[in-house]
Amino acid sequence: MKDKTLLLAASGLTLLAACGGQVETPTFDAPQTTLTTIGNPYIPLWDHIPDGEPYVFEDPDNPGKFRVYVYGSHDIEVKNYCGRDQVVWSADVDDLLHWRMDGVILKVDKNGKGEPQKEADILFAPDVTLKVDKDGKKTYYLYPNNQVGGRNGMVAKSNRPDGPFEVINWSKANPDTTDGVLKFDPAVFVDDDGKVYGYWGFGTSHVAELDPETMATVKKGTKVTVRMIGGFEDKDDNEFRFFEASSIRKIKDKYVFIYSRFTKDGEFGLPTSNYTLAYAYSDTPTGPWTYGGTIIDGRAREKDPDGKVIPSATPDGNTHGSICEINGKWWVFYHRQNGLNEFSRQAMVAPITVTVEEGKGGKVTISEGEYNSEGFSVDGLNPTDIHPAGICCWHTGPKRALHEWPNNTFYGSYVAAAYGTTPESNLKEPYALKNNINPVVLNTDGSIVGYKYFNFDCFKGKQDVYLLLGMIPQGIEGQIDVYIDRPWTQQGGKCVGTLKITPDMPQTSAEQPIKLDGVNNLTGKHAVYLLMKSPTKEKSICTLETIRFAAK
Repeated sequence: MKDKTLLLAASGLTLLAACGGQVETPTFDAPQTTLTTIGNPYIPLWDHIPDGEPYVFEDPDNPGKFRVYVYGSHDIEVKNYCGRDQVVWSADVDDLLHWRMDGVILKVDKNGKGEPQKEADILFAPDVTLKVDKDGKKTYYLYPNNQVGGRNGMVAKSNRPDGPFEVINWSKANPDTTDGVLKFDPAVFVDDDGKVYGYWGFGTSHVAELDPETMATVKKGTKVTVRMIGGFEDKDDNEFRFFEASSIRKIKDKYVFIYSRFTKDGEFGLPTSNYTLAYAYSDTPTGPWTYGGTIIDGRAREKDPDGKVIPSATPDGNTHGSICEINGKWWVFYHRQNGLNEFSRQAMVAPITVTVEEGKGGKVTISEGEYNSEGFSVDGLNPTDIHPAGICCWHTGPKRALHEWPNNTFYGSYVAAAYGTTPESNLKEPYALKNNINPVVLNTDGSIVGYKYFNFDCFKGKQDVYLLLGMIPQGIEGQIDVYIDRPWTQQGGKCVGTLKITPDMPQTSAEQPIKLDGVNNLTGKHAVYLLMKSPTKEKSICTLETIRFAAK
């Protein structure tokens, strides 16, 4: 979106306030702020990093300083999961609002003899672990989920957390394969006593002590434990319901296993889904385990005015992630789906609390994170920044049955997948702000688009406050009602403004202002909801591109 002075009189715009009365048409100068990357997803929207495993490691270029590194898949195949390389993103632990891409850390395009392949392997969800020898030398081990036959147990190493990593377990007997026991969605952990443990599985969970010399094979004298926790297809009524996405953390004297869980049909008032991350905990790295509960639900569970539980975001999908403590605060890292499939997933984060009762049999309690738009901006997003509309955490419609996703048969708002150019070309600019937009589309009558949360302290005492929506009208009559706190008056929501959309409005990108009533009296964080209305059913009234607030 280019900076521009808005010529609203030429747009055919009728401006309403407080869901009713007509007011004067204002003119705003070009904004001084630029399109921001701050929010949720926390990584710029042009890159798609699902399956994120977060770790705090020392910055190799700044000894004594620390960064949080996120290792994940790389959704760049567009029509399939993941990609043919893996990258890492990182941020200073003292500035989690600004992330940088540290580049490609692994690409498997040659076999163990160094012979080139026709194409690189597709690499799925990885994990990383750190091993420190007696002299203090650090070695980082990367475990990609390589699904090429014979390469499932792949491990690569580097002397830096940002790579590059080199595969170290090519088989001497067959250089097209690797040696190792780890399979689907590996997780690896080096304990305080130097012992190494590996976890993996799809539907059935596995754990084994690994040989610290190979970091990939089972330690002699030990064996693989199958069905470490109960799977989702098990006949007994277990609470674990393991699906995939193994991840392991040690917190004080407890071992915490994070994984993707299939909910039971009707659990939480919704159909069964593997769009949740759950956890179990134990006094030992191999169990027995106690089920803990849900850490994050990608469906963003909410209740409608009748008290019925609804998914307020993508109604189903997959997820993978883990938890991380950064400067004394805990976070859950996970991913969301965009568009109408699972091939353009994006990195998400939410604050959580973690409590550990030390001692044998002590309980681990992890709160459930809230699906939100603010990400690391825990005090609320700056409303005067230009935010991509695609950071919405609520997008629903009047016809959106779960069984109709993913396809084009439902009607209701959703976040479109919008790839920029390649990551390499994006990095030639400051994170390609021009590509940091996922438009919100199919905004039909009855749809709701919502954001949690904006901090309105900056407007205290201002006379007139406006919401400016960067949008493209779609040539039909409609209106957008703006609600604060909740999208329904029955739940305490308040309509504070209305934008009238007419069929003759130019179908070009422009910011449309909505005068807001009473927002200058708000303090702190508040959710904002856009309610779509139109006499033309099942056709979108507009495409949303950006959202910001301004005082006249």
